Amino acid sequence: MQTLLDALNHAESVYHRGYRFLGSDLNETYYSFNSLVREAKSRGRHMQAMGLKKGDRLAMVIPESEDFVLTFLGAVSVGVVPVPMYPPLALGKLDGYIDTAARILQVSGARMLVTTKKASPILWSLTSRVDTLEDLFTVERFATEMKGKGEPVELSPEDSCFLQFTSGSTSDPKGVVVTHRSLIANANAIMFEGLASHEDRDVGLSWLPLYHDMGLIGFVISPLVARVPVVFVPTLTFVKRPTVWMEMVSKYKATITFAPNFAFALAAKHAARQINKENFDLSSLRVVGCGAEPINPQTLRGFVEAFAPAKLNPNSIMPCYGMAEATLAISFDTLKADFSTKTIDRNRYEHERVAVPYEGDRYENRFDVVSCGRTFPNHEVGIMGDEGQLLADGHVGEIVFRGPSVTAGYFENEEASKSAFKDGWLHTGDLGFMADGEVFISGRKKDLIILNGRNYYPQALEWIMESIPGLRKGNVVAFSVPGPTSEELVMVAETRSNGTTDRAAVVEAMRDALSNDFGVIAKDIALVPAGSLPKTSSGKLQRQKTRQEYLDGTLGVGNRTLGSSSAKTVLARHITKSVFAQIRHRVRRMQRGIPVALRGAVKRDRLPRA
Repeated sequence: MQTLLDALNHAESVYHRGYRFLGSDLNETYYSFNSLVREAKSRGRHMQAMGLKKGDRLAMVIPESEDFVLTFLGAVSVGVVPVPMYPPLALGKLDGYIDTAARILQVSGARMLVTTKKASPILWSLTSRVDTLEDLFTVERFATEMKGKGEPVELSPEDSCFLQFTSGSTSDPKGVVVTHRSLIANANAIMFEGLASHEDRDVGLSWLPLYHDMGLIGFVISPLVARVPVVFVPTLTFVKRPTVWMEMVSKYKATITFAPNFAFALAAKHAARQINKENFDLSSLRVVGCGAEPINPQTLRGFVEAFAPAKLNPNSIMPCYGMAEATLAISFDTLKADFSTKTIDRNRYEHERVAVPYEGDRYENRFDVVSCGRTFPNHEVGIMGDEGQLLADGHVGEIVFRGPSVTAGYFENEEASKSAFKDGWLHTGDLGFMADGEVFISGRKKDLIILNGRNYYPQALEWIMESIPGLRKGNVVAFSVPGPTSEELVMVAETRSNGTTDRAAVVEAMRDALSNDFGVIAKDIALVPAGSLPKTSSGKLQRQKTRQEYLDGTLGVGNRTLGSSSAKTVLARHITKSVFAQIRHRVRRMQRGIPVALRGAVKRDRLPRA
């Protein structure tokens, strides 16, 4: 099996296992692997009939899991290169969303954009902003099955399978070129080396968004390669009701699930209301993976404790490490024991960049770091110093990675590729250390805070704020700004939205925590309303963007969801732009001799309504 098309062809012979897609009402639509592949290939033939050919980029803005998976796999089946994009999530953020979407479309050179009927009235304006974008169509076009075999394509391991755009912060988006070779290598590493999965024993369950690598590769592509069944829960259903995650694990007897660190805190918060429910049982879970952001050991311990009455196996917790440039996974923890941490001397870690055990009892002098396990066979992880030398165990530096899972670089971005992929190593930009073959991550290199010559990792400063009443857990950002003589610390935190927060008391508690635990004084502590902090489309905090907005005086201005009247105004403006873009698009098609029913399209009763 050398390409994802090979995996599709293998899966087509499986009739008794497949994927279940749950709707917002949690009713399911089931596809055996055979029917999944057949429908995907039908969509691929539709794409060929529309003029798409091997190597063309097809942008995808499809919120629903069922249509996303079928369309993505359909494109792959005919050699078309999908470009997954996140959908518009809040009306008040449409301006920023459209700008970002236009940049991604321009960078990727997408020929067409496929979306849903519901989203298309907003997205049509993109056709007038992106030179390469020839057309926009909706998934409803796939309603009729395309007969025949279509035009056969030959795919090699070196061909691009899809472009994964990194979340980014203030920089232009970069598209990671995921080849069939790196994808199959990483899928095999995940399913067989990391998870020891078995097609007749395991069931995956995921609410993760499919436009990001953890949801797409971890729960669509890798299980397809291993022919392991999966249940897909809508992402927005989890966001609105976090209890649905463990409820569906219990209902479907799932054995494998993954989530970022913040989701574990949310699940634990609501555990009490689930534990006593009839038949609520998590004993089936053998893997609960945690990754995608720095891992707080206290959060994982709280999750294990909260769900212990539901028969959760503590050994099932699996911290892991990965990134899009490595296709997905770099290292997995073992499942043979509880997840492990190292308690190291904070002073020596921050002053000397070494990790040595701390055995004292002063909290401010200790730093607990979670092990993210070992890398896979035929892959290698190292720690590199500032001079490009590989460091010994216990020394802190940049994490580097090499092996068959490393991707082919950034799409048509030679400068960024040369910076990240050097001398056979992927330079991750993450800081950490190795100990006995295990990887420990402490944070991002660019996020490091240096105060009076001492290094501070923002996560450590942020995590101590989680117990302060009035603050929203997981919504605190630490960074430094230039001062008169040296860098100075700034903390920004979201407050709870119930209006009862004593802001002065919160600021005082934050200053006390910084002084008592770290001996530092913040230049400024800014409290902002819920929803103000900039985040990636997967929900991760953007420290660099927060810092820039703080310096620009725009923090919170463009991130909060607007009030109902303002939101309607923004929506109406974008729909109006899209209507005119759609009319211009149809006129251009007519001028090129492509038949189109323009007259019917511009009737008042056919225009999208605000």
